[in-house]
Parts: sequence; C-alpha cells; structure tokens
Amino acid sequence: MKGDRPIIIAIDGPAASGKGTLARRLARHFGLAHLDTGKLYRAVALTMLEAGGDPYDAPAAEKAALGLDLSLLGDRRLRGDEIARTASIVAAIPAVRAALLKVQRAFARQPPEVENRPVKGAVLDGRDIGTVVCPDAAVKLFVVASVEARAERRVKELRESGAEAIYETVLQGMKERDARDSERRAAPLSAAPDAVTIDTTMLDPDQVFERASDLIARSLARR
Repeated sequence: MKGDRPIIIAIDGPAASGKGTLARRLARHFGLAHLDTGKLYRAVALTMLEAGGDPYDAPAAEKAALGLDLSLLGDRRLRGDEIARTASIVAAIPAVRAALLKVQRAFARQPPEVENRPVKGAVLDGRDIGTVVCPDAAVKLFVVASVEARAERRVKELRESGAEAIYETVLQGMKERDARDSERRAAPLSAAPDAVTIDTTMLDPDQVFERASDLIARSLARR
C-alpha cells in the first residue's frame, strides 16, 4: 500500500448476481473491512415503511437517510423482498444518494477495525461503487448473471429463510428493479470503464472467488 492510502476494492452488479457473497469472502481473505452499501438503502426503506411513509416522497426519504440509524444494518428484516423493492425506489432519489454517499466514502477512507484489529482497506459492494463512490478504487469488479439465474437464486434464498416465493413474481420484480437501477438519473447501475466483468451465471461461488481473488492479488502486487 502506497503511503497511508487504504486499499479499496469496488464490486458492483445487479441484485442476486453474487456480488455480496463474493465481497464478504474477499474481505475475509485479504483482511479488509466490508460494507454492503445496499443495506444502507434498505435501512432507509425500512425506516420509511415503519413510519408509514411513501417511498416516492423525496423530502421524507432524504430526512430518513440523513438521520439513518446505522445499527439497522444488522436488522434481519432488511432481507425481505418488500424492503428490497422499496430500497430500489428510494435509491433513485438523488438527495438520498447524496446523503449516503458521505457514509460510504467515510467508510472507504477510514475502514473500521475488524475483530479489534486494524485493517489495510475495504471492500464495498453495491451499484455505483466503481463509478461514483470510489472511482479511484484499486480494483473494480462488475458481477453479473442472467436475470433468470438471479431470480432462481433469490427464490431459493427466500424459501430457505421460511418466506413464500413464487418464481414468476420474483422474476418480474427483479426485472423492474433492474430497470429502475439502470435507468435512474442519479448514479445508474453501470460498469466502470476499467472494471473487470465476471459473469456468474454458470459459475459456482468457489470459481467466482478464485477468479476475483487472482485478479486482486495480481493488482495489489503491482502497487
């Protein structure tokens, strides 16, 4: 690491592409802190829903983002599909993104200790890490998969958590979220020009990890 600059790994991609699983595993492997930035938007969504608010109400959503209780990031309710749909709505609001951008950049600049040990950097996963949040990240990965494969994964995840899930419903919801995330004016989902794309459709988690960790190791060796 040059000077005191932290190592930053940016991982972007659509829902259920496998980026979260990959990010957590890479963080453990390389001794880095990890932030699932999608949880920030889900926490805003949860705050809005609990208050009975309208997720399309931009001023209310901005207020929820500015006063966000970060302890909510560990709330199991964030895994729910309704929360995910609502998060996609509030994430399209520029003022919400601006408020949460500060939180994400602060995490990247000064990663928290992991198990009471200082770390040398951070892995952040989301939709706009490599393009907006950390455009100077050491490594940028864009993780994708077919929408059908992603819907199957989400259905399995929901059923394993005890929730009812119908494939066709999940698939349609995922297509709608993809459209919102990719077409929004504020920080749309897109690969950074210098990002490496990994298609996980036909790969298992171990294969994805091996490919990504090799890319990162080679990049860090050149620093």
